[in-house]
Amino acid sequence: MGEFWPVPDVLAYLAGRWRVTRSVRDHASGAEGEFTGSTRFEALETGGLLHLESGTFVWQGVARPAERTLRFLPGPDGTADVRFADGRPFHDLDLTSGRHVADHPCAADLYRGEFTVRDAGHWRTVWRVRGPAKDLVLRTEYAREA
Repeated sequence: MGEFWPVPDVLAYLAGRWRVTRSVRDHASGAEGEFTGSTRFEALETGGLLHLESGTFVWQGVARPAERTLRFLPGPDGTADVRFADGRPFHDLDLTSGRHVADHPCAADLYRGEFTVRDAGHWRTVWRVRGPAKDLVLRTEYAREA
């Protein structure tokens, strides 16, 4: 079937619970961190999914709770329009080929995300962040929970 697993409907694919592991590397300082936790994609009354992520982030040896919320809204032909919790645009998401690249400008920095689907229960994101304020790589692995 090839390297990527095509997803005809991203919202149907993501719905449910996922285990999450994320590594964070700051290329400017050499610092590294890791997030472990879970993500739930729950139905929104208005359509789409609410993405609720929570867990523990360890940065330079210090562990602290971490969470984030995103909205995955229906896009055309099985795609999604991803927004921050407050409604601001984040990026689009089209996994019909099993792979997608999206950009998000944040002030003078650019976030470039690559999304890949391995199979029905595993997908990953790699965000490369470059600019005057940041030089980071964030790698996240998702595994579907039963």
